[in-house]
Amino acid sequence: MLSTYRYPKFDYRRPAEIGGRAARGIVVVGAGPVGLAAAIDLAQLGHSVLLLDDDNTVSVGSRGLCYAKRSLEILDRLGAGQSVMEKGVSWNVGRTFNGSDEVYSFNLSPEPDHERPGMINLQQYYLEEFLLKRANELTSLEIRWQNKVVAVDAHQTGSTITVETVDGSYQLDVEWLIVGDGARSGIRRLLGLDIEGRVFQDRFLIADVVMKADFPAERWFWFDPPFHPNQSVLLHREADNVWRIDFQLGWDADPEEEKKPEKVIPRIQAMLGEQHAFDLEWVSVYTFQCRRMKNFRHQRVFFVGDAAHQVSPFGARGANSGLQDADNLAWKLTLVINGSAPERLLDSYHEERSYAADENIMNSTRSTDFITPKSAVSRLFRNSVLDLARQHRFARSLVNSGRLSVPSFLYHSSLNTPDQEQFSGKMIPGAPMDDAPIVSEGKQGWLLRHIGNAFVLLMYAEHQPISAELIRELQDCRIKGLGVHLIVIAADAKLAAASGTQAQVIVDHKGRFKERYDALHGTAYLVRPDQHVASRWRTPSPAGLIAALARATCN
Repeated sequence: MLSTYRYPKFDYRRPAEIGGRAARGIVVVGAGPVGLAAAIDLAQLGHSVLLLDDDNTVSVGSRGLCYAKRSLEILDRLGAGQSVMEKGVSWNVGRTFNGSDEVYSFNLSPEPDHERPGMINLQQYYLEEFLLKRANELTSLEIRWQNKVVAVDAHQTGSTITVETVDGSYQLDVEWLIVGDGARSGIRRLLGLDIEGRVFQDRFLIADVVMKADFPAERWFWFDPPFHPNQSVLLHREADNVWRIDFQLGWDADPEEEKKPEKVIPRIQAMLGEQHAFDLEWVSVYTFQCRRMKNFRHQRVFFVGDAAHQVSPFGARGANSGLQDADNLAWKLTLVINGSAPERLLDSYHEERSYAADENIMNSTRSTDFITPKSAVSRLFRNSVLDLARQHRFARSLVNSGRLSVPSFLYHSSLNTPDQEQFSGKMIPGAPMDDAPIVSEGKQGWLLRHIGNAFVLLMYAEHQPISAELIRELQDCRIKGLGVHLIVIAADAKLAAASGTQAQVIVDHKGRFKERYDALHGTAYLVRPDQHVASRWRTPSPAGLIAALARATCN
């Protein structure tokens, strides 16, 4: 029981299928953030979705905490982003100390004019609560609590699962099974599937404390602080005046002993001093690992989030990458179910998200090795970098207390159409889209709010309207009934007014789209439903658009 949060209890209802067997199109297992995101996204795309969870409440303890800008943009499309913003603690600055000296700092939002901040801190139970509120608004999404999957028979055209409840068991023949049941995935184990990587021999204590303190909303990380010598400590602010403190303990520490209040409270008092009164809210001890499955797709079973890949917590890459998994899978599965793409498109889920997982594991492993060096040479390097960073700027970029989560740039995806013309900037095919302030129908807004759940063609008009004939030709482009939504981005309001009504027109308020997308008059970007760039042209043509759309959907 927490002093700042009352856990909801969700009602179990006897399934109609008890003792029998039925067919379902899409079943998602696991009502954590990633499973909920996948279920909501698919329901919003028009599917009937069944979500199963073996518990009857939200996550216990704060657990996942830091949600990156990209995750907030995904949550906006799922209908939960604003609730997270209003409840969470926004931050962009992180500071790293060696002893008592600051040796390195970073800013996650160096550019102005993005709707969402670099990071939001919010206890995981709140995120799940907000996602559940949205889920309950969707009539095509059914959630069954205390329904545990105890057997899975996967085959080429789907899978048969056995679900156990207090009233008995039942079976479902499932066309598409999405597994988001966490790091200890029961379904992964039932299918005898692999997960490989490193388990790091170190332990950290998480202590959530309630206190009123005037520390800024920043990420603070200490190497060898005077209050916890020869180890490291991390401090984050959460909602409700809760503060997360992570203490490195070492591999030999006894987890059960270290969680006792008489062990935890003196550590916190040594850190905060007598001037800060606090109440202990939640305590846990964890080890960390960097592992992933060899393949995230097994016939018509898909693994998402921690069920597919796990990273150490330094860098906040766990839940953030899991939300991107769900974002990547939902639109592809929709196209396949609707007949607009062949089933081989779903192979690109593993292709793209395993690439992202490898990138996250690499960065997380490097951070962990720096924070907890396991050899004399590694420790000498780490300590030398920290000493040099006090006075020398070049060494500060080498300080690694956790490279914070950023979305993967899917440069090598087979779905991209490579550039055939000269562009500058980072919005190359495979890149996640940058946001930009815009004006639509006289109201200020944000570019990413106009993108998502469909293929969109953005065309930039700088000094004259885009040809109405070209707009019609591009809007008529189809692949198996799949077309694009065309948006003209005008350089100013006068040009927008002169552009006619053949397409949606928005204004490049402050010129950030031109700047960030290296846009000249007539430049066009084809973007995917998950807001990644698929292709771009200086002068688009119907043939080029059809070819790029075909490549992005494996047609």
